[in-house]
Amino acid sequence: MAFFRNIKNYDTLFACAIAFYLICVFTSYSGIGVSPDSIMYTSAARNFSTNGTLQTFNHIPIVDFPVFYPLFLGSIMIITHTDPVAFGAILDSILFASLIFTSGWIMNRFVPSSQLYKWLMLIAIVLSPALLQVYTYLWSETLFILEILFFIIAFREYLLKHTVKTLIIAAAIAAISCVTRYAAVTIVGTGGLLLLLDRTLILKKKIIHILIYGFVSISLLVTNLIVNSLHTGTGTGPREPSITPFTKNLYYFGTVMCDWMGFTPAQYFLAIPIATIMLLGFVAALTYNYYRRHLNSYENLAITFSLVYGLFIIVSATFSRYERINHRLLSPLFITSLWAYTSWGLLWLKSINVKRTRMIAGTIMTILMLGFITKEFLIDYDRYKDQVADDYGNPGYTDSSWMESEFAAYLKKMDKSMFDPKVTIYTDAHEAVYFFSGLSSYLVPHRFFKKDVKKFYEIKRFYLIWFNNLENPELINIKDIEKVKKLKLIKKFDEGAIYEYEGEKQN
Repeated sequence: MAFFRNIKNYDTLFACAIAFYLICVFTSYSGIGVSPDSIMYTSAARNFSTNGTLQTFNHIPIVDFPVFYPLFLGSIMIITHTDPVAFGAILDSILFASLIFTSGWIMNRFVPSSQLYKWLMLIAIVLSPALLQVYTYLWSETLFILEILFFIIAFREYLLKHTVKTLIIAAAIAAISCVTRYAAVTIVGTGGLLLLLDRTLILKKKIIHILIYGFVSISLLVTNLIVNSLHTGTGTGPREPSITPFTKNLYYFGTVMCDWMGFTPAQYFLAIPIATIMLLGFVAALTYNYYRRHLNSYENLAITFSLVYGLFIIVSATFSRYERINHRLLSPLFITSLWAYTSWGLLWLKSINVKRTRMIAGTIMTILMLGFITKEFLIDYDRYKDQVADDYGNPGYTDSSWMESEFAAYLKKMDKSMFDPKVTIYTDAHEAVYFFSGLSSYLVPHRFFKKDVKKFYEIKRFYLIWFNNLENPELINIKDIEKVKKLKLIKKFDEGAIYEYEGEKQN
């Protein structure tokens, strides 16, 4: 018991228990959430467990995502002899509780510190709808967000001591993060920016440390990309150019911030102003800390990461096409931006000399924070009613719509010998085909890649498994194919159908 008194973490441990319980609650109906990304991770983990390779269900190396998360899942599979879909809920409960503990550990070391502030922040983090969503799915963000906090701890240790050992430790965490999420280059960028701004280092030492940090932090990522290129000819898989301009991405960023602040879609007209103010606020705070020579605080590390990550997501979405900026993509920002925009209040309150004024200001700030927490709770409660109380489950391949689907049930039980193993199966959702049937299949081509579309139409024979409710506008669709190919219907359901093509192009 003396140990716990020394670390002063009773409150943090209580918050960890609540966090663990909440993930168990939100996964209690249908288990861990399974999305297309989850299936890619899981299939690679299964292959690693059985044959030591990180190949996905379609027998190619996993390249769209870095290797560490499926390697992590595969290692747990080897140890526990349990599938990731089965242990995912407990794993995410542990990871979320670990995130809360690490957050509490860091806040104990804020300067100045406040027990009330820590309690409010812990509650806000535990109840965060964005984080609760992430930690109820088999997603690599569950590891990445925790790695961000580990990096903040390690890099602050370096900023205090400026030793090569502490630098390498921080760089190693950054390196592992880069093969957890490609977006972890923002962690590398955070450390690099702070090294450049650090005025306590003489120039020669700074150059040496930047070189050491840069080499170590990107070593695993570069290795991962080289291996990907050797096996598939591309570093991170085929990428299409963006179709959303900078202003649109800034707007999407702002809508997520509006949601986090408790606004409704009716207030989305504030999205761009809020996004602009937030990013400029990070710049102003970093600049202020630079001139104060106060770069080595946890709060400043949180500010720097928030700035680098926020700008990276907006700019990268402007040049490369991926899912629209949403809560999941910005979830790594939640904790650091929350600290960045609340910790200043502790400094401000400390600067107020009049006790009565300080108490009034503190009370107002506490009420505002309680309002924010109440909004989070209401959002979480609505989700609980929809997904747990109403027996729907986490949206994805384990929710009720799929569990009650005739098509999905047929795919699970169908005779696989109906497919000639020499003939390729195509689909508009290859993850779904694998998840329900265990069969390998390939996506029909993207409209953008004209050469791939042409090659597809030249194929003499193939099977086609089509899901009506998963139509992706970026892929050619069933109507496009039927204009060129005369498909033979094998099995039809309301949710989709199985076809076979064997013949020449129609004239």
